[in-house]
Amino acid sequence: MTASDMQEAQRLSHSERLVDAIDLPIGRWDAQSRLVFCNTPYLAWAQRTRDQLLGRSLRELYGDEAWQRAEPAFREAFQGRTVHYERRLSHGYQSARWARIQVFPDVDPSGRVEGVFTIAFDIHEDVVAREALEAARERLDRFTENIPYPLTYVDRDHVLRFVNKAYCDATGQTPDQLLGRHIGEVRGPKRWAEHAPFFERAMKGQTVQYTRLVDRLPQGPRWLRTSYVPDFDARRQVRGLYTVTIDVHELTMAQERLKRSVERDALTDVLSRRTMMDRIEAALLDALATPVALFFVDLDGFKNVNDRLGHREGDKLLVDVAAALQAAVRAEDAVGRFGGDEFLVLAPVRDAAGAQALALHMLAAVRDATLPLGLSPLISASIGYALAPADSQHPMKLLQLADDAMYAAKHLGKNRVMHCASAQAVTMP
Repeated sequence: MTASDMQEAQRLSHSERLVDAIDLPIGRWDAQSRLVFCNTPYLAWAQRTRDQLLGRSLRELYGDEAWQRAEPAFREAFQGRTVHYERRLSHGYQSARWARIQVFPDVDPSGRVEGVFTIAFDIHEDVVAREALEAARERLDRFTENIPYPLTYVDRDHVLRFVNKAYCDATGQTPDQLLGRHIGEVRGPKRWAEHAPFFERAMKGQTVQYTRLVDRLPQGPRWLRTSYVPDFDARRQVRGLYTVTIDVHELTMAQERLKRSVERDALTDVLSRRTMMDRIEAALLDALATPVALFFVDLDGFKNVNDRLGHREGDKLLVDVAAALQAAVRAEDAVGRFGGDEFLVLAPVRDAAGAQALALHMLAAVRDATLPLGLSPLISASIGYALAPADSQHPMKLLQLADDAMYAAKHLGKNRVMHCASAQAVTMP
């Protein structure tokens, strides 16, 4: 075998392992939109055998509706552009799940588009990981060159041994300028210091993922995820690793929106009841070192607002009161909506006097919030509070004490604050 043959075999070997590091359904379609290649994950995704898939068009396989969603993207990909579309799946165990299909051209060395590749992403669960991929040897190199994600292979000494076109485009350098150089030299000292720990963990045999916001992109800041996948030899020793970088911006933003919807009250945007209870439990674990006060805030006269002005004005009042409470406390204090016109505030305090002063400050904040609406003195607040650990170190007991104190404040005429210790002397109706 000549040196050139050995280099070619090594290149194909690297390509084969690189494809095996990506667990995504991949297909190749010809000019008539017929499936002419698919990897093993594609078979599981489609829930059919190769004999049932190969040679059939997308419309034949998945129906007219699926083809209507795919056809514009296929048309653009055959014109040399990388595009994606989304559709709800209708086959196999993934029926009714949403998938994003990436479509990109299969370009031969002369620049002619011979077909298109598709990669399917399950955007229900953001599953992007590596798996074995079967691919014909003559397609492997072309696939790794045309996939629109930066791919690399580095050896144990962190020297680049393989880069694809997307990586060259991202770095602005050619393979000749990159191969044989230390990855840290290519990325620069600052970026290498950021990425080196992940390389080191992968070199110890771990598959590692690193998601970060990259702001040096033409399309603006994007969330990208890089997977560092070890390459093991026959003795299970790591001889190098692959890096695969994909764009997860939409998925990351969707996760952040979902997280916020769980943590925040939909109307007022203060913390939700569930999140407040979690914050209370966490605070009480350290209450001996850092005493806290839990305030139970209930609006006086809120029902009259709904009855006289309507629920729309009532909702606006709740939003304004929530904002007023948030502005009245420190950034690290927690403000949440317990339900209806009831709010909770959790704040570290030095003593009962400090809690009393903060409660009076919040009482004034609620009053000031109602003035522009012309609702004062119709609307006021009754605030009860309890201290941890002085009054209780149990979350539900602390909440009950603050609630009792709030009702005692209402019993005494509303528009006032009361500590739970004082509330015990009040006769409730």
